[in-house]
Amino acid sequence: MLRRAVLIVAALNCAYGLFECVVALRIGSVSLFADSVDFFEDTSVNLLIFLGLAWSLQARARLGMLLAGLLLVPAAATVWTGVEKLLNPAPPDPVSLSLTGLGALVVNLTCAVILARFREHSGSLTRAAFLSARNDAYANLAIIGAGLVTAYIWPSIWPDLLVGIGVALLNADAAREVWEAAREEHKTAKS
Repeated sequence: MLRRAVLIVAALNCAYGLFECVVALRIGSVSLFADSVDFFEDTSVNLLIFLGLAWSLQARARLGMLLAGLLLVPAAATVWTGVEKLLNPAPPDPVSLSLTGLGALVVNLTCAVILARFREHSGSLTRAAFLSARNDAYANLAIIGAGLVTAYIWPSIWPDLLVGIGVALLNADAAREVWEAAREEHKTAKS
């Protein structure tokens, strides 16, 4: 049942990641680009979980440590797109930004609901998937807010850029949590 759930979540993440990346590039959004990379990272995480569930506790713990590193990929993408945005300071289209963020929120909430009942099973692996989906939903709310702020209050690159940085920080915190859970599993497996 868990293996089927992570495959469904991987497919949802991959499909929306492609869509979001196209929109991000079209409107020049740092936060949407970082979030699209995060969708691709989530696809990878869930596919690795699908494979890793059949492995030993020690092998799963090692995979959990690898997944912690993968959670940092969106942070690197955010830095890259943020620098580009500073060099080309045009605000993204706020309507496209908010609507795409809303679609991402629906996808991530769906994934979080699918994974919620498994978040305590298989240790760091399913914890990584659940935390990723949960954190992405928070990021999507911030993206929607950035679009609204850009449209009605502050028409500049900064709302989008600040949310992009926030997405990176959420992923860094999730990576820390997964790393700690994987280390504990590794210690348990060695005993």
